[in-house]
Amino acid sequence: MVKKSRGDIEYSDLSWAEQSRLRHALSHGASRRDAIKMMTAAGVSFAAAGTIVTSANKVLAATPKKGGRLRVGLTGGATSDVLDPGKILDLYMIHLQFGQLRNNLTEVGPDGQLVPELAESWEGSKDAKTWTFKIREGVEFHNGKTLDADDVVANLHHHTNENSSSAASGLLSGIESFKADGKSHVVVQLKGGDADFPFLLSDYHLCIVPTDADGNVEYESGIGTGGYMLVEHEAGVRSFTRRNPNYWKEGRAFFDEVESLQIADTNARITALRTDEIDCMAKVDVKTIDLLKRVPNVVVHSVTGNKQITLPMRTDTPPFDNNDVRTAVKYIVDRKQWLDTILRGYGELGNDNPIGPANIYRATEEELPQREYDPEKAKFHLKKAGLSSLSIQFHAAETGFNGAVDAAQLMRETGKAAGIDIEVVREPNDGYWSDVWMKKPFVACYWSGRPTENMMFSTVYKDDAAWNDTFWQHERFNELLLMGRAETDPAVRREIYVEMQQIVHTDGGVLLPLFPSDVMAYSDKMGVPEQVGNNWELDGAKNAERWWFS
Repeated sequence: MVKKSRGDIEYSDLSWAEQSRLRHALSHGASRRDAIKMMTAAGVSFAAAGTIVTSANKVLAATPKKGGRLRVGLTGGATSDVLDPGKILDLYMIHLQFGQLRNNLTEVGPDGQLVPELAESWEGSKDAKTWTFKIREGVEFHNGKTLDADDVVANLHHHTNENSSSAASGLLSGIESFKADGKSHVVVQLKGGDADFPFLLSDYHLCIVPTDADGNVEYESGIGTGGYMLVEHEAGVRSFTRRNPNYWKEGRAFFDEVESLQIADTNARITALRTDEIDCMAKVDVKTIDLLKRVPNVVVHSVTGNKQITLPMRTDTPPFDNNDVRTAVKYIVDRKQWLDTILRGYGELGNDNPIGPANIYRATEEELPQREYDPEKAKFHLKKAGLSSLSIQFHAAETGFNGAVDAAQLMRETGKAAGIDIEVVREPNDGYWSDVWMKKPFVACYWSGRPTENMMFSTVYKDDAAWNDTFWQHERFNELLLMGRAETDPAVRREIYVEMQQIVHTDGGVLLPLFPSDVMAYSDKMGVPEQVGNNWELDGAKNAERWWFS
């Protein structure tokens, strides 16, 4: 023991052997009281012993270890969910497929940087039109099949063939051709240059699944290369997975088992966490944050990225086929009121532009002035549309975004001053994404954002994107999208993307009032990395892979 004043001694002053004995005792069930007794018996003062034990517990908490069943309270699951990655709709299936069962060629790390996953490396031509990916060797699917380039080619075909119903078809529309070059390389030829192409392959729809004897992708079994293997799955209700003993990633997938539970009701998720029925939960209602922070053994954690609340208006459906009507509706939302009331300050204002605070080419307020609540301007645009008043329906459910129904009521009240009457239609959570979103003309929605401008625009705003939920068509925007992909000069690229943001803001069908923080809560027995990803809820939807029990 280092000779210091008994009141000054710290954990770091213990010898390596003494630190090991203390950590061993704590990790094998010794209580805090017993550990303090151990220290005082060694001649340490009571006060110093308490400090040392606290430090030892912190060291233990920060050291990943295997074991236990993780129980996760999620939203966004539906009985219509399927195990085809191309048809993933919301958080539940993102967390299950993307976060547990399967891997992508590339991955966005917790720091927002692109890192290799099933592609060990990649190289692009000078014009960014030809990309060669080296497939990681020795990786096995859950059924024992070894991953090779043919699997990757079949997966790309699944998302890009002319009959594909994959939501990633628009994202990959820039592909001209692709082929396997031996068993460990895949070559992708693009129609035009795309400096961000490797980023696209990190999209959660592009999880790699195995091929069957005929060379077709086989997704129904849930088999992948991920850290967990599917044992049970009841769509929209519950999924159960078990650790993959042959997982190729070292230092990942620490839990023995993961139980994913669809709990749509916010209060039910909180109750489950408080009563130890789950270990962590997504989408904490900001109205409950202060209450949760007072609950013993519960940690509340927030991160802000590109997640966004959107109110898409179908531009192919009256009255939203008139841009002046769309603009009028954009002016009746009091965004500051929403930030204070709906998000309790956990987020920042949106400006009818999907490029978020974590994107590098985001327009400045000088380039795109903030749209404010202005019923007089709303009246002006209604008049330009030949209207003196407007009656519309807004369809909302809590799965659209937390607080959607309350937000709709606020919009209904602030719309009255402009002569806009809004009937709020409360929809059921179950089936919302299949029966309401992209079906009704004006709805509540949210997007987790994307790490690059091209990904965001290609996924939701390109004319033929599968998830173009405003059904918006704009010739200049689509021309700029192709130009931005191919441009390698950052200054020119910025000019292109700023113009695209201005077009969406001025002409698009999206009303985007807020960028909310992701607020999660978990038991203090969870071990959580110092840096938590902000690209999806729950650490990039990969907390089952990155977290542990401490």
